[in-house]
Amino acid sequence: MEKITVSIVEDIPEIREGVRFIINQTRNFSCLSVYDNAGDACRGLLAEPPQLAIMDISLPDGTGLDCIRKLRAAGSAIQFMVFTIYEDSDQVFEALSAGASGYLLKNAAPEKITEALKELYDGGSPMSASIARKVVNSFRASEEQNKLSAREVEVLGLLAKGFLYKEIAAQLFISTGTIRQHIHHIYEKLHVQNRTEAVNKVFGKQG
Repeated sequence: MEKITVSIVEDIPEIREGVRFIINQTRNFSCLSVYDNAGDACRGLLAEPPQLAIMDISLPDGTGLDCIRKLRAAGSAIQFMVFTIYEDSDQVFEALSAGASGYLLKNAAPEKITEALKELYDGGSPMSASIARKVVNSFRASEEQNKLSAREVEVLGLLAKGFLYKEIAAQLFISTGTIRQHIHHIYEKLHVQNRTEAVNKVFGKQG
């Protein structure tokens, strides 16, 4: 069987060479090319596309996500796996919306990297366990947010930032009594007892 080709876009030499070694030691996989910046990666991946690409987010001349967007816009069929130190939900969703199919943290063990590449090649969406948990939590938070009106989300957002009722009332040009009514409705809709529980449910601060 022909080997599955992988390219690496990573600006830290030790990580780049470490991943290249892991790929070349893995049966049926071969490292086709390596790049240390976004510009060279975009040009190289378009000229000589691998089947899979491991993409760092922070690069000296841009971001790996911008590179993925450009290649997707050009019709590239490469399957991308973002490889990064960032594990916040916003980065995950930005990567997926840019066109990545997988998201792995750089502290992943070598066997996790090879498992992720195999899963990616087979059409899956590999993710670190902690990343998958954050994705699930974010979806749950979105569902909870949908239970509230736009005004209630606004009020709760200001509460989450530590504003007092009277400060929120002043910002929104409504009375403190109306703020209390909004808070009461928020607690009822979310089935919570206090501000912390409400904030956690809607903004996904848990775990």
